[in-house]
Amino acid sequence: MSTTAQRLADRVAVISGGSSGLGVHFAHGFARAGARVVICGRRGELLERTARQVRDAGGRCLAVTADVTDVQQCEHVVTAAREAFGHVDILVNNAGIGTAVPALRETPEQFGQVVDVNLLGTYWMAQACARVMRPGSSVINVSSVLASVTAGLPQAAYTASKAGVEGLTRDLAQQWAGRKGIRVNALAPGLFESEMTSGYTEEYLSAVIARVPLGRQGRGEEVADAAVFLASDAASYITGAVLPVDGGMRIA
Repeated sequence: MSTTAQRLADRVAVISGGSSGLGVHFAHGFARAGARVVICGRRGELLERTARQVRDAGGRCLAVTADVTDVQQCEHVVTAAREAFGHVDILVNNAGIGTAVPALRETPEQFGQVVDVNLLGTYWMAQACARVMRPGSSVINVSSVLASVTAGLPQAAYTASKAGVEGLTRDLAQQWAGRKGIRVNALAPGLFESEMTSGYTEEYLSAVIARVPLGRQGRGEEVADAAVFLASDAASYITGAVLPVDGGMRIA
């Protein structure tokens, strides 16, 4: 077994939003690092496809259909993970949705749905996992570079929800560090190819890439590797941090 594959050996990682986009990369990345993986999301067929891909590559992966906005379904994911693999050591809170609705036309339902998934869903999953996690466990919340910068689209609900995720990360890190021994950090990805960005025009993508000092979109494995680092013992003295994986977009 390679050194990389030993980093998370014997650990169990729960990944929300595992049916597409970055969630697929997280599933593969944690499996490559030796973790047993549990993916959850609302689209069962796509979840099973991801799980098969991980298993075909030699990993162990369980798919659980669940909606992170429902507290009981979050608890069901944790129960299924423990029944399959014995415990939960890592949570990657990746489930998220976005909109691009002008602020003067956005309805309460549209705004609320984004906050419900991106912020409240993050909280409910963290809560469910932390109740059973052992000292040394790790929660990784997926924020966005848009929590700190704008990118030319009307995304009030999305940016507000992701800024909330970063505030939540800091508070949970403070609460759970001493009493439970759980580290809580966040990733802030920049521009990556995903289901959320698939509708962007070439003109818009070119304009955003022009603002990235490294001059390109990120690759899925790059953000997955960052998450593996935060979950591993190499990050054992890091908690309450937001790690940008954005090609330098925050400093541009």
